[in-house]
Amino acid sequence: MGYKNAICVLPDDLIMAIQQHIDGEYLYIPRKEENKKGWGELSNSRQLLDERNATIFTEYQRGTPVPQLANKFYLSPKTVYKILSEKKK
Repeated sequence: MGYKNAICVLPDDLIMAIQQHIDGEYLYIPRKEENKKGWGELSNSRQLLDERNATIFTEYQRGTPVPQLANKFYLSPKTVYKILSEKKK
């Protein structure tokens, strides 16, 4: 998220109205509901995790034990079990 100086993007009368409520502090303006992005949509984080989880599931099906998968992917065994449970659905 980037910050923009209000003076550069808002009209003076709007800035003065906002200053009556909050003067010299940071103000977050949320996105419109229809413009919101899901987690990982802007980067490829979601895709990378999906690929990692698919690899974990495939290796588990081929016989790799959970503790070994946990060490290989730097996860706890509990997290590996959770991934396997989700992939089985």
